[in-house]
Amino acid sequence: MKNRNIALCIILTFVTCGIYSLFWNVNLNNDFAEHNGKEKNGWMMIFLSIITCGIYYFVWIYRMGEEIEKAGGKNEGIAYLLLSLFGFGIIAMALIQHQENELCPKIENL
Repeated sequence: MKNRNIALCIILTFVTCGIYSLFWNVNLNNDFAEHNGKEKNGWMMIFLSIITCGIYYFVWIYRMGEEIEKAGGKNEGIAYLLLSLFGFGIIAMALIQHQENELCPKIENL
């Protein structure tokens, strides 16, 4: 897991017209997958989201709450899903990153 600057991630997402958010999503997915002992499949998530016209993204963002809970954080999958459904996906990503940033020191001390 990696501690990332949330403000910088948001700024880069806007400056690159959303392209950076793809890498951000992949990295978050892979960080939690690696920590939880699962296969890193971040790019597959992007591919499936494109193929399903974005529907898989909503499934993935909800499941990120479960992955965070497995890593020792709080499951807020419903909040992430609702934010994304109403067009505030970047806020959901920032909240997921915030959870990861909070978990980083706890995990490093283990």
